[in-house]
Formats: sequence, C-alpha cells, structure tokens
Amino acid sequence: MARTIAVANQKGGVGKTTTVINLAAYLADAGKRVLAVDCDPQGNTTTGLGIDKSLVDVSIYEVLVGGGSILDALVQTSVLGLHLVPGTLDLAGAEIELLNEEDRSLRLRKALAPIVDRYDYVFIDCPPSLGVLTINALACADGVLIPLQCEFFALEGLTQLLTTIDLVRARINAHLELAGIVLTMYDGRTNLAQQVAEEVRSHFGDKVFTTVIPRTVRLSEAPSYGQPILRYDPRSKAAEVYRALAKEMLAYGSQ
Repeated sequence: MARTIAVANQKGGVGKTTTVINLAAYLADAGKRVLAVDCDPQGNTTTGLGIDKSLVDVSIYEVLVGGGSILDALVQTSVLGLHLVPGTLDLAGAEIELLNEEDRSLRLRKALAPIVDRYDYVFIDCPPSLGVLTINALACADGVLIPLQCEFFALEGLTQLLTTIDLVRARINAHLELAGIVLTMYDGRTNLAQQVAEEVRSHFGDKVFTTVIPRTVRLSEAPSYGQPILRYDPRSKAAEVYRALAKEMLAYGSQ
C-alpha cells in the first residue's frame, strides 16, 4: 500500500514543488515506485520534471473535472521508477467548476484508487491555498508534509494549515496525520533563520526532519532544465541534503 503524502503550505514560495520533485526523485533512485501528482495550476512540478505542458493531452484537470482516467494521465519521467500525473493552467478553473459537486472533496481519492497500490510513495503537490484542490489532496493522503521557510512570516500561516488538517481529519479523512515539517531556504548566516528553526523544533519536536534545506543556486537552477537535482548536479550540496531527506523518509516509513 502506497504512502500518500500531500505536500502543502498555503504560503507560496516555500519550496513545496522543489521538495516534491527532489524527494520523489531520490526515493525512486533508491528503488521505490513513486508517483508525483501535480495539483498546482502553475504546473511547476510538471515542468521541473521535464514534461512540456503544451504536449499534455490528459492532465489531473481532466481527471478531476472531466472524469478522465488517471491511467491516461500517467507519464514516465527521466527518473526510472518515477511517474507523474501532470498539472496545467486549466486547474485554475477547477475550484469554480467543482463548487456545486457533492463529491468535490473526494475526486482525487476516487481517481487514485485504481492505481495507488502500484506505488510505494505518492506525493501530491498542492497549490498555495486551502481551497478545493488542497482539500482533495488532504482527503486522500495519510500524511501531510509541510515545507516551512526559515523566515519571519513562515509561522503565521502554519496555525491555519494545522487547523485545516484537524478539520479534514474530523470530517473527511480520519487517517490523516502530520508526516513532518521540512525547514527550507535556510540561511545559517542569519540569526532569524536560526531562531525560526529553533522555535519550530521546540514546538514540534521529532515531527521536524533533521535535514534542513539551504538556499542554493544549483537547486533553483535545476527546474529550468527540467531536471531534479539528482540529474542536474548530483554532487552539489543541494543533492546531498535531498538525498539525506529521502533517507529520513525511508527510515520513518520503516518504523
């Protein structure tokens, strides 16, 4: 049975997509069967994994809104063992189109049901909001991974997200849990980054991954080449930390 993880934070620019791409790539490289689902209308996970959105015939939009088969949406990436369900700008209208549908919060769960057992890990890249698409991801996930930027405003939205997780757990998905918090965009030269990291660890303890993702140029460059850091610069510091994060994820799953 796959471990299905929604990667969520309603604050944009915190490293959600970067984490999905690179964590999925390293888990696949470790021999796991991995699926990435791009539920963000920006489609950055799709682009970052080297898929041309203009050539996509069936995306997660057609699956959620049009009733298309998720089997038709599956795409093999350049990383062996890593499949993708691409996302496109069409998703921007999904919130409105699903508004009056009774099962609007469960569309993704139903769509993934036929294939979820084929994978060891399913990562869902959520949009930077707490709307219908994110609720769909939380409704079918067993864990939520929260990338948290080591900056002043990062903690402000965390309470709201945790409240949403509690509501989904109470009303839709009783199995949902906090899979962990990943500290991202860390700059050890600043006192603020250190303070944010210390505060998060003091509140959430072992729910915070030991591995911290630093700000690096190579990590920000890789998506423009349609490659995870595993392919773009496997000897870089960014590659080292995402490899370590994948090992933590594997160790967590074996407990």
